[in-house]
Amino acid sequence: MPNFSSLSDFLFYLERNGELKRFSVEVDPVLETTEISMRALKEGKQAILFERCTNAKFPLAMNMFASEKRIELALGKHPEQLGEELIRFLEEMMPPTLDALLNNKPIAKRFLSARPKKVSSGVSQEIISQPMLSDFPIQKCWEFDGGRFITYGQVFTYDPRNAKRNVGIYRMHVFDDATTGMHWQIQKGGGFHYYQAQKLKKDFPLAVALGTEPAMLLATIAALPEGIDEVMFAGFLRNARFPMTKAKSIPIDVPANAEFILEGFVPLDETRLEGPFGDHFGHYSNAANFPVFNIKTITHKRNAIYPGIVVGKPPMEDKFLGDATQQILAPLIKLIHKEITAMWAYYEAGFHNLLVVAVDQRYQKEAMKAALGIMGTDQLALTKCIITVSENVDVKNWNAVLREIKNNFDPHFDFVMIPKVPLDTLDFSSYKMNLGSKMIVDATRKVGGLRLAVGEKKDLRFEISDLRLIDSRILQVNLVDETLLLVKVDTKIDFQFVNHKPQTTNLEPTIGKEILEKIIRLPELQQLKLIAMVSEDVDIFDKESYIWGVFTRFDCERDVIFSEQKLIGISPVYNGVMGIDATWKIGYPAPLIMNEEIVKRVDAKWGRMWK
Repeated sequence: MPNFSSLSDFLFYLERNGELKRFSVEVDPVLETTEISMRALKEGKQAILFERCTNAKFPLAMNMFASEKRIELALGKHPEQLGEELIRFLEEMMPPTLDALLNNKPIAKRFLSARPKKVSSGVSQEIISQPMLSDFPIQKCWEFDGGRFITYGQVFTYDPRNAKRNVGIYRMHVFDDATTGMHWQIQKGGGFHYYQAQKLKKDFPLAVALGTEPAMLLATIAALPEGIDEVMFAGFLRNARFPMTKAKSIPIDVPANAEFILEGFVPLDETRLEGPFGDHFGHYSNAANFPVFNIKTITHKRNAIYPGIVVGKPPMEDKFLGDATQQILAPLIKLIHKEITAMWAYYEAGFHNLLVVAVDQRYQKEAMKAALGIMGTDQLALTKCIITVSENVDVKNWNAVLREIKNNFDPHFDFVMIPKVPLDTLDFSSYKMNLGSKMIVDATRKVGGLRLAVGEKKDLRFEISDLRLIDSRILQVNLVDETLLLVKVDTKIDFQFVNHKPQTTNLEPTIGKEILEKIIRLPELQQLKLIAMVSEDVDIFDKESYIWGVFTRFDCERDVIFSEQKLIGISPVYNGVMGIDATWKIGYPAPLIMNEEIVKRVDAKWGRMWK
């Protein structure tokens, strides 16, 4: 990839390639920049440099990676190509031979570039100041966020036992000029280091880099195995050693080329109420107690640029970042699971909620073994729903996946639900933070003909539209690939907000399950494989919308039923049609909706901005 010396260097490169727009019109980091960046992404416009931000001393860069083209400009090649080169090299180097090295000189050079370079100082320390976060264009992204949040902070922590480094992006709720929250979700490296510091009762210094060059940012986002240094991976990506230098006020190393460095400590015994915050699942995550970051010193470049990002209902910028990192790293799963040929996490479902895995099944139910293994592997352990398909199926093609479910999924043999296990901190569907349930749907073509005997299939003569006659609360229906029946129901939700919680009008708390129970056993629908109930804010004719609406709003243990189910001993037995109640329920945090006044304000500026 091009060897960018800093984030500013990358932004100038984007500008030379027609991929950056400077805005001289003053904008407010409170809500306005969210609406502008979302609208620009959806219209396919350039990255944005807001040169004048209300009450801030620094410019704000957004949408830097919000297109496939900008990702390729950052990497110098398509991320999928880099992933293929990486896995091919690792497979040929087992065991390592001279011929393998000679045949893979470019990728071997990348590995030699992985070792960080220690330098005496860097541009990130050109100016040293006291903490004054109010100088920054820190965003309030959504109306009912608990305040302003640093959204692109790359947090550098070190294991107090062995000084191994981790770099992760965690949201940081700004409490005052020198204090923020530190939102360490479960299964995050920084949180593991904090846990060790608490056990050893050691001080816990850390640094937050704001604005590193693309390789370091992509390495930070990548779901690397625990213990793999993101700085080393950044050197691999940029094909040049990454410069690190000593922090000014704490005893750790920090990036030498960042726009800003926040240096400080996280007390071992202090927490504070953090949030709510509009998250990448498209809903607010509830306020909860998290550790506190006390900033001692801020260093930064001259003419530094503050980086920002918005997450919310997909598609957002994290779609492109997440897709790029999984294209690079997903092939590595083959080193552990030789049977896996491809894997894809769907951004529409917030990545962790839906993973499709292609398996070359060498023996009966090997796909189920692979899925269970994935559910215990690093960041993949947070996956809620895994669908396995055969090796030649395109895992990125949702319609192809549905066809495999139609032809190969028999719930009696192919459905596994795992209750009461760790779940993504941001997943609200179980009502209990960090705890929920998961499921596996095996849609591979089976070895040995494992299948229940079924009667002859009949044509689906039943008019799907007639379902509206069965229950007047059904608003729309859509049958996708003769496999997934989407049913939109009127849950009478009126998203008015009081104290960060939606007030509803006559919400019927069990309406989704009630209607699902009514239709799932209809004889005319028994040829279907899946029926999903969704609320009125989901567009059931738009794939992006309905994948989001289904997979972010159900708990496997509570909201999945079958047209035939019973217990044999303590084992559940399922047959027939699988139903999912993915309607919005009382107790769920509200979905993210932009304030209408902000929409009108941006409307008034939009034409001037893009001249």
